[in-house]
Amino acid sequence: MLSDLVATYVEGLDAAVAETVRRAAQRVPAFAARLAGVGIDPLQLRGAADLDALPVLGKDELLAAQRAAPPFGGAVASDAALRKIFCSPGPLYEPQLAGPDPWRWSESLRAVGIGPGDRVLNCLSYHLSPAGAMFEEGCLAVGAIVIPAGIGNQDLQVQVAAEVGATAYVGLPSYLKALVEKAAERGLPWAIRRALVTAEPLPDSLRAWLEPHVPVVLTAYGTAEAGLIGYETAPRSGMMLPGGILVQICDLDSGVARTDDGVGQVVVTLFAPELPLIRLGTGDLSAWRAGADGTLRLAGVLGRLGEAVKVRGLFLHPRQAAAALEGIAGLAGYRFVIGRVSHRDTLRCEVVASPGVAAEALAESVRGRIRASLRFAADVVCVPSLPEGPALVDERDWR
Repeated sequence: MLSDLVATYVEGLDAAVAETVRRAAQRVPAFAARLAGVGIDPLQLRGAADLDALPVLGKDELLAAQRAAPPFGGAVASDAALRKIFCSPGPLYEPQLAGPDPWRWSESLRAVGIGPGDRVLNCLSYHLSPAGAMFEEGCLAVGAIVIPAGIGNQDLQVQVAAEVGATAYVGLPSYLKALVEKAAERGLPWAIRRALVTAEPLPDSLRAWLEPHVPVVLTAYGTAEAGLIGYETAPRSGMMLPGGILVQICDLDSGVARTDDGVGQVVVTLFAPELPLIRLGTGDLSAWRAGADGTLRLAGVLGRLGEAVKVRGLFLHPRQAAAALEGIAGLAGYRFVIGRVSHRDTLRCEVVASPGVAAEALAESVRGRIRASLRFAADVVCVPSLPEGPALVDERDWR
């Protein structure tokens, strides 16, 4: 039964949970205060089931804590060994802990077959976002060579991939498709045979398009704060749970961990006492499934809580959009529309100009502000009026 699989998984991590909570409470006063606020004695906590008494920590709460006590909101031990500090949209600051593969992506890379001898084209962002660094650390941990391509300049990327003999890829599935098309357009050889894709859905239609060009394409799921949360071991296999983390599916109302196949929020606990992200709500929805091999799996990301939407691998929140466009002279109204064309996200910002304001000048101002503040390239279009409704509209079809 599914509930038995869940129980076995959780019980196997009880000792690690109890030890992490105890040590984190000793090292991080803000976490000790969080436990005390709900009457949890860290010395008496026996395992994951006892965490149900601790309210889920949402990203909005994490952001508020960081604003009150920058940069980390008191959530990092004062003696923690840090290597880098990243900034995700929000802004939300994420530290990189010292040590090899701190986000644990190597497990998912091995599942794809990436290892010693591979030359991996890493097409995730290296600019403030931790994504590029996450996968670089994972690739190095499995003995692969990294090509730090990042995002952009596809002509150069396919040329480099051809000339240095790239054999594997990590990045968005839609970006992989764009590179395959670019290499074909330029008549360049394509030697990439394995790909681990992440940060956006991989619909069956896109997987079917990619597989003739890249025989092994698997997807993985994670967040900037938690690192790897789940990964495929075969196409459409559901997502295997990695080591180094407790993954729970929690009821949307009570926050209590579920053991059935119902949909709930993905909530994670890292086994890192110096960075006690314990009962962290990802905002993603999923459910438990039994894999064909009898192992416990995640069903994948089935949706999102709240208003944030992921576009091209980055989150866009209406509050961020409002802050970015605030104070632009002549802007009477706006809305963002997210679409999907040929398996690639599109972002359009429709704006209404105040009377007497030149439409092109306003569009250029908005375009620059979106690029600088939100880190997106958007098509800005002036319209006479806007329909009633939200300022962020997602029109994508993932079939």
